[in-house]
Amino acid sequence: MPRDTSWEDVADWYDGWVGKQGSKHHRNLAIPVVMEMLQPQQGESVLDIGCGQGVLAPYMHKAGAHYVGVDAASSLIKKAKRYHKGARFFTGDARHLAELPVEPASFDVAVFMLSIQDMDPLPQVIESAAWALKAGGRLGILMTHPCFRIPRQSGWGFDEGRKLQYRRVDSYLSQLDVPLTGKGRGRGGQNIVTRSYHRPLMDYVNALGAAGLAIDAMEEVPTYKADSRQPKAERRANEEIPLFLGLRALKIHGAS
Repeated sequence: MPRDTSWEDVADWYDGWVGKQGSKHHRNLAIPVVMEMLQPQQGESVLDIGCGQGVLAPYMHKAGAHYVGVDAASSLIKKAKRYHKGARFFTGDARHLAELPVEPASFDVAVFMLSIQDMDPLPQVIESAAWALKAGGRLGILMTHPCFRIPRQSGWGFDEGRKLQYRRVDSYLSQLDVPLTGKGRGRGGQNIVTRSYHRPLMDYVNALGAAGLAIDAMEEVPTYKADSRQPKAERRANEEIPLFLGLRALKIHGAS
């Protein structure tokens, strides 16, 4: 059975932002990066871990892949089932995919699209994803960049003397469990609070390796909001400093 998730109480707010098609952020950045990184093929099976409303489902369907989405928030899964009739969705815990009605080593592709930074503990989550992958299958992770985007420990600064916008990082190596208060209210009228987990990049690399997954591609992604109408310093920062990180890893043959 799924464990408690901070996303259950904020499902309605989150759906108002993301909806059936995905937010502008998803459509302009996250989905194109994931699809390019994973290159799903006709007839392949795809497991979307932390799928939310299933915004990846129609893109995988268009590629000819068989899509399954899983999320710990049952309210989001209900919305996903309503939005995307041709896909399969399950309420479940990313750490315990073996508890779902899916077979081990049955997926060609597994993906965390902007979800893994909300899951903990990381080694257990990665091991669970590896359990679901076929030998030679590929795992895709798109996350907020752990080197440059650390909850409450990073932000933009401006050097007036150099007329330069820079990225300030106050803490990096320490693992952090950060409660985040968003806009709006939850179902009970309370402030919307979710949890985000920061780990240094080495934790992701080591967790993948320990689970029998070998990184074969990495993409560092700046925001899509860079615009010629922006001030020069802001535009340069948006073009040069990646706020998102994509990793692709292959399940080594014979790894369990």
